[in-house]
Order: sequence, then structure tokens, then C-alpha cells
Amino acid sequence: MAKTKKTVRMADIAEQLKCSTVTVSKALSGKKGVSEELRGRIRETALKMGYKLPVSAAKNGGGKGYNIGVVLSGRYLANYDTFYWKMYQEIASRATQKECFTLFEIIDEETEKNKKLPKLLAEGRVDGLLVIGKPGYGYEEFLKKEVGLPLVFLDFYEPNGEVDCFVSDGFYGTWLLTNYLFQKGHRDIAYVGTLFSTDSITDRYLGYVKSLMEHGMKPKTEYLIADRDIVSGLRDNYGSMAFPGRMPTAFVCNCDFIASLVIRSLRKEGFKVPEDVSVVGYDNYLYPELSDIGITTYEVDIREMAKSAIRLLLKKLDGEPYKKGIHIIEGHLIEKSSVAERKKI
Repeated sequence: MAKTKKTVRMADIAEQLKCSTVTVSKALSGKKGVSEELRGRIRETALKMGYKLPVSAAKNGGGKGYNIGVVLSGRYLANYDTFYWKMYQEIASRATQKECFTLFEIIDEETEKNKKLPKLLAEGRVDGLLVIGKPGYGYEEFLKKEVGLPLVFLDFYEPNGEVDCFVSDGFYGTWLLTNYLFQKGHRDIAYVGTLFSTDSITDRYLGYVKSLMEHGMKPKTEYLIADRDIVSGLRDNYGSMAFPGRMPTAFVCNCDFIASLVIRSLRKEGFKVPEDVSVVGYDNYLYPELSDIGITTYEVDIREMAKSAIRLLLKKLDGEPYKKGIHIIEGHLIEKSSVAERKKI
């Protein structure tokens, strides 16, 4: 059986020549900041190693624009337009303004499980990569090790701080939402989200816990309700939620989509929202058919997140100085119709 030829990455060329991946990227794309002698050696080495030049560099010969790859796990698309699809649209719009192109690829579960490179990477079609939403099965760690291009994560981060990331302020946002429920007279408040399935879900839970503690309360195990499988990240978008025996008066949900499922499940159980039980979400993005009442939420500034991510990625591609690390984008609370004031007994 013939062995599959390994894709040559910019990192492989950089290692061969003992230089940085950014230097290789600039040399192959015709950007400034590399001597002609080194540029020639890099191109010659790339040719010998069988590296496939990204489309932008091959066509433009150092002209304006990069090809920016954007990958998203298929688990987030479900059967509806999603928050992450909206984020991609903002990224594509911002990239166009910067005279760049975006190539979008949906990663399926098999690709994640078997640790396969996205096709747009394996075929050498992009200059840099944006990953929207945390993939399943540790796939983000695989990408971190195997992608020899400038890389940025959106709406999640990795523990070692090696990859630049942009996230919303989930800790503060959910702390604010939980405080809001306390102000409305609620004290029995549950959280919906599977801890450690994504960074954002866990951070939002910690904001919820901080608010509880500030109000003299401890988190209850029965008031932590899972909404997805912790390993794969897959969730049941149609079944009923498993509520605790003693029903809380309010639910803090890790996103508006989950909040809509909670509302649907509550109604199946005979509860009215918000008359009997209040519900808050997160994101301020929900497909119109999923809820007939407005969900009080914390809005994520998707436009600013996309704008900032593109700006940083282009700085990395051009070899310009930039602030490395986790970048937090602030949002704000939006009051709608899914919360009712709890009368004191």
C-alpha cells in the first residue's frame, strides 16, 4: 500500500532553513522585510520540498491581499443559521475591505476524530487561518501543532497561550445576567451548560458562581444542567432538557439557542415563561423561528471581534508588531421579555 505524501508546511521550510514561519510566509507571498538572497533560498527550498504556494501568493506575486482560511466545526451549524455563521459573515466582510479573500470550510466529526487537516490547508490554498468555535476531540491542539501558518482562534482559547485568541467577556457578561436576576427577586437560579466542553461555557459558569457567592449563596449540583456531550461537543437540539426535581425560578443559559430549548422544554412541562420561570441567554443571536418571546441576553460584539481578528492576523502575516495573547471583546446586557420580577413571599 502506497504511503500518503505528507503535506509540506511553512513550518517545515522554516525548520529546514532555521528561520521563522513569518519570514517564510513573507518571502513566499512577496512581502517586504526579507532580503532578496534569503527570499531566493526560501523559494528554492520550498520548490525542492514540494510546497504548494498559496493561491494569493502564486497569482499576485506579492500584490495586495491574502487568502484567509476560516474553519468551523459542523456541530455548530445544526439546522438553523447560527451565531458562528453570522461571525463568519462579518469576517468575510472585513477581509474584503482589506482586499483579502476568505475560504470557508466546515469540519465534520470524522475529520476531528481522525485528526485530518482541512482541505484548504492540505492543498496549500491559504496564507493564514481563523478557527471559529472550539472543535471537538482535541482538534484545536492538532491544528496548533500542525498548522505552519499564522493562526487565530475565535470564541475560545487554548491553555498555554500559544495561539492568539479573541473571546467575548463571558465571565463578566454572565455575572451581570445573574445579578440582574437577583435584582428581579430570584434566588433559586440554575445554570445550563456542560462544563469544560468549551472554554466559553465554563467561563460563563464561573461568572454565574461569582454572582451567587456575592449574594451569600453556594452553587447547587442539581442546578448545573448539562446540554451537550463533553468529549464530542455534540448536543441534542430536539429532546427535552433534564430539569432538577425542585424547579428553580430562573435559568442562566450559556447561549440564546440553548435558552430557546429550555423555554421549549419548560412549556412541555406546563410552565409559563416568564410568569412561572425566567430564562436568560447569551450572544443576542437567535434564528427567528426558535422563540416567540424575546430572550434577555448579553450581546456579543461580533463585528468588533471579526474586525480585531482580521487586523491581528494581517499583522502576523506582514510580520508587524502586535499584542499577543487572549483578547477580550466587551458586550452589554439587553433586557427583553423572558424575565419576570419574582414577588417576595
